[in-house]
Amino acid sequence: MKSVALSPEARTSALRGMGDRELDVLVVGGGVVGAGAALDAATRGLSVGLVEARDFASGTSSRSSKLIHGGLRYLEMLDFRLVAEALQERGLLIQHLAPHLVRPVPFIYPLQHHVWERFYAGAGVALYDSLGLLSGRSRGLPHHRHLTRRGARKVVPSLRRDALVGALEYYDAQVDDARHTMMIARTAAAYGAHVATRARVVELLKDAGRVVGATVQDLESGERVDVRAKQVINATGVWTDEIQGMAHERGQFEVRASKGIHLVVPRDRIRGEAGLILRTEKSVLFVVPWGRHWIIGTTDTDWNLDKAHPAASAADIDYLLQHVNQVLEQPLTHEDVEGVYAGLRPLLSGESEATSKLSREHAVATPVPGLVVVAGGKYTTYRVMARDAVDAAVHSLDAKVPASCTEDVPLLGAEGFAALRNSTQLLAARSGLHPVRIEHLLGRYGSLIDEVLELVAEDPTLAEPLAGADDYLRAEAVYAASHEGARHLDDILARRTRISIETFDRGIGAAGETARLVAPVLGWNDEQVEREVDHYLKRVEAERESQKMPDDATADAARLGAPDVVPVSG
Repeated sequence: MKSVALSPEARTSALRGMGDRELDVLVVGGGVVGAGAALDAATRGLSVGLVEARDFASGTSSRSSKLIHGGLRYLEMLDFRLVAEALQERGLLIQHLAPHLVRPVPFIYPLQHHVWERFYAGAGVALYDSLGLLSGRSRGLPHHRHLTRRGARKVVPSLRRDALVGALEYYDAQVDDARHTMMIARTAAAYGAHVATRARVVELLKDAGRVVGATVQDLESGERVDVRAKQVINATGVWTDEIQGMAHERGQFEVRASKGIHLVVPRDRIRGEAGLILRTEKSVLFVVPWGRHWIIGTTDTDWNLDKAHPAASAADIDYLLQHVNQVLEQPLTHEDVEGVYAGLRPLLSGESEATSKLSREHAVATPVPGLVVVAGGKYTTYRVMARDAVDAAVHSLDAKVPASCTEDVPLLGAEGFAALRNSTQLLAARSGLHPVRIEHLLGRYGSLIDEVLELVAEDPTLAEPLAGADDYLRAEAVYAASHEGARHLDDILARRTRISIETFDRGIGAAGETARLVAPVLGWNDEQVEREVDHYLKRVEAERESQKMPDDATADAARLGAPDVVPVSG
């Protein structure tokens, strides 16, 4: 499959193309499920539009625990079907769909009781492995093993001796969720979908009680376009009810938002070669290896405030530090925290008031003719959710439509990845970059690495690291704007890269240089460069202030002190 650049010109063309003729399917929402639905529909031969009000994955899909997993805790709830389904998807992603973006990661589960817990937890992890084997897609992930206390502390030396009597080691997988979501959308575009970010649905078009499209506002220019579509798929996650309300019909289910926050700390603060999974009184807590960092999360609390920018409070941060410090020899402090991010899970309301008990199952409904709503679920099963949503949409189309084939559609960058990974030294010699840099690029772009290296060949200064964020090359910032649909500085620092959570200054040191690098690509003048940097600095300041606040209400008020991203100047 030939790659397609999500350039500024491609965005303009996509918006024009959506308005020129009636589409088969218009997908609203550029998170992982919306992007997946656009790819599913496009690979069935349908004409497709995908619109997102902000940036790809700017909501829930960039703020997860970065795990592709079956969900061990769902076994305890006896939800075997959900776990088996998720493990099948995990296998697909690791081996076939996105091997460049999804990789195995080991976890240690500390045991605190001698006989019964080893038997109970061991049986659960054995079942977890077995359910994965049933899918036929578990190859490449080692089987779990039992460890003594000494064995566990060899793997994770930072574990307190009195925090465990033994342990289990098992494997799951991790992903850069924002990059993965963007790559799904980019793959959909390669198969013919019209894809546009910063394009908000402001009204659903109706005819005789049927939804026949949507009015989409280009937030960069202010212009509006009526997009006609035979079917509209609402894949907006925690915003499901808002879009559904535009149809002036009551929905068939309710979506509640559950806030989860994560901390990022440097790798040297916790000595270990594997992640940790710890029980809490409410749920589980993960300590996930993340390059030169650790991600610690997550919380699980009801959220009824601003959905665009959920805020982490001091109480949230204290909760995570308190629980992880119970098992660490050297406790973490607030000074160890490089980054903090908060996200909202879209949960289907159930009878229980506790959000951790609400359903992670997904649901698909057609509340009004012409409108399909998909909600709930978990990141790992996005492809299944997308398939089910498109199945519901094509059910109402007149023409015969092929079944979903995304199980056999690798994402851009996957094809040829294994061969290129074997050629790391050759690529390093050819490009002049260190082999470690090549490994980093392969883990972010896969076989699209050649497109990044072409930029370096044209301008050798792009081979230099970004000031204040030396894990990333200057070329990656330019590529984000020219090929990956980034429209603003925030898109690059928070989602195309993870500079905003991987540096103690939250990306402030890289902001000016990054804005100047992408200005020619995005058509920014000096005034726009200054505004982009100023907006980013205010965002960081507001987030830091919110993280000092004692509770959700005060944290939300502090975060809202920063304006949303500015449009491009005329």
